[in-house]
Amino acid sequence: MPRDFRVMGVVNVTPDSFSDGGRFLDPEAAVAHALRLAAEGADILDFGGESTRPGAEPVPAEEERRRVVPVIERVAGAGVAAQLSIDTSKAEVAEAAIGAGATLVNDVTALRGDPRMAAVVAEHGVDCCLMHMRGEPRTMQIEPRYDDVVAEVAAFLEERTAFALAQGVAEERILVDPGIGFGKALEHNLELLRRLDELVAGGRPVVVGTSRKSFLGLLTGRAEPADRLAGTIATNVLALERGASVFRVHDVAPVREALAVAAATVSERWTPTTSSGTTTS
Repeated sequence: MPRDFRVMGVVNVTPDSFSDGGRFLDPEAAVAHALRLAAEGADILDFGGESTRPGAEPVPAEEERRRVVPVIERVAGAGVAAQLSIDTSKAEVAEAAIGAGATLVNDVTALRGDPRMAAVVAEHGVDCCLMHMRGEPRTMQIEPRYDDVVAEVAAFLEERTAFALAQGVAEERILVDPGIGFGKALEHNLELLRRLDELVAGGRPVVVGTSRKSFLGLLTGRAEPADRLAGTIATNVLALERGASVFRVHDVAPVREALAVAAATVSERWTPTTSSGTTTS
């Protein structure tokens, strides 16, 4: 049987996101974009009201909530089949978004940014994605260094998963994200993709977000984020083959099509391998 996968469509309700900042800040535009992504086959719609690009400044909770909650509410009211996700590290915003219809909290701080976030996730019984990030958006790309980026990311995600479980988050509700581009240099991103099966071996669904990111521009010479679709597709297909199951992208239709073709060649009985090439079973 083909490998199962889910595509997460990005809905940035922000003025300053690295790829599409300002395009969907207007609620009408954001709703229309979300519905378009759902029609293209997005399994998840990820709404964000605060940019997490390198150097981004923080947004007050009230402003973040004002941007995203009405959009989520309207998309939920439209009856889309896609799961609705709130991309935030603030418990106040997450709780308001859940009230509007979100059932997934995508927290780039892995429940470290707000002491109430774990309780909100646990009390409402929603899914959560725990992501690795070195530092914070304003500082994360200042000379990132690792001895072994894969081992360090894996250890971090295990620790944050244990924390979430201890706070009452249900085991089946947890997804993990290695945080491609979040406090990583080019070689770190490539090593994470190369050895992604080691993170998959941890047993949690792995989310991969390479869409339009700057490391693809470094590899291809594409200066404009919107011109990095080919690199986005390549990295997502490779991630699927290495066991990732959720793909966060701006361009839903072409990525879904590429993943569908790739998934047809990957058996569910496929066994991840270690970096040495031996099987993990």
